[in-house]
Amino acid sequence: MAKTTLATIKSFVKKNRTNLLISCKSHFDGMCDGVRPCEDKSFSPIMTPDINHENTMNIQGAWFVFGGRDYFTEYQKDGLRGYEVYNCCGSFILAVKE
Repeated sequence: MAKTTLATIKSFVKKNRTNLLISCKSHFDGMCDGVRPCEDKSFSPIMTPDINHENTMNIQGAWFVFGGRDYFTEYQKDGLRGYEVYNCCGSFILAVKE
């Protein structure tokens, strides 16, 4: 099995942009200065944020910290396949229907 890298994720997003789903598992909360679990962990189609920021890859709910501080695992469950992303700002799953 090949190692999953940021380049793998970028390629996956580019190839699947039109049918990409996201599930937020946890997010950074400035009120507690830490990461908290998301209330809604269901998959939904990606939304484009109002402001394009390099760290989001133009996906609302996603945040990448770069510099080797993002961790990736392959995801395959319930007819979905993709990647789970973890970092100090939270975690989320980017997937497509199989």
